[in-house]
Order: sequence, then structure tokens, then C-alpha cells
Amino acid sequence: MFEYHGWITVRESAGEDDDADRLRRTVDALRTRVDALDSPYLLDLRWMNGEPFLHLGGHSNHRSPPDVVAFFRHVGRVAPGSYGLLHVLDDEDPGHANEVRVFRLVRGAVTAHTEPLLSPCVPTLEDPVTR
Repeated sequence: MFEYHGWITVRESAGEDDDADRLRRTVDALRTRVDALDSPYLLDLRWMNGEPFLHLGGHSNHRSPPDVVAFFRHVGRVAPGSYGLLHVLDDEDPGHANEVRVFRLVRGAVTAHTEPLLSPCVPTLEDPVTR
């Protein structure tokens, strides 16, 4: 099973002096990438209160396109002031099959962590299998 939920506040820089035209061009380029991913899952890019936000989520039997972690990293490269979190549950991830992983995007860098509030999945989220 591969389940993910995430959000990103899209910003050009960590300062308050974002160039509005450059930000709009970056968001337009991200929209093209979002459209190209063409997934049945949630991948939404919209402006709210004058700022762009990305929301993503999905659930499939196996890790399959789109590669949401790569997309998260891409946003960090093209808009290095962006920040957000991506929670991933991948029971086929060696060494992390019983964990919810959280990918943190801050200042263009993505780091991976174990989500302590939801891990270990068994018994936190699910009962142990009994036979």
C-alpha cells in the first residue's frame, strides 16, 4: 500500500521580497508540471489570499507514478523559499514498512523523518495480525 498526504506553500524566497512576476511564472511552470502528472489522485495548485499552495494526496496498492517525493523535491528546486510536509505510508519501503515517513521541505531542502505521532503503524494505526 502507498498512501500520501501533503501540502506546500509556494514561495520564491524565504524573505518578504518575492518578485510577483517571477512567482507567477514559477507557479505557471508548476501548473504545467501538475497537469503533466495527470493522476487520478489529488494534486491541486491554487492561489488563496494572494499566495500559491499545492495540496496532494493519494492511495494505491503500490508505489506508482506520479513520484510525489520527486515532485516535492522539484518544487524545492524551482521555488526555494517554499515549505511544506508530505506524509507517506509505503509498506514496501525497506526498513520503513511499519512507519509513516514525513518529508519536510524547508528552504529548498527535503529531509525525511519518521512521523512519531503515527508510527509504528502496528500497533498505533492498526491491530497486529493474529492467526
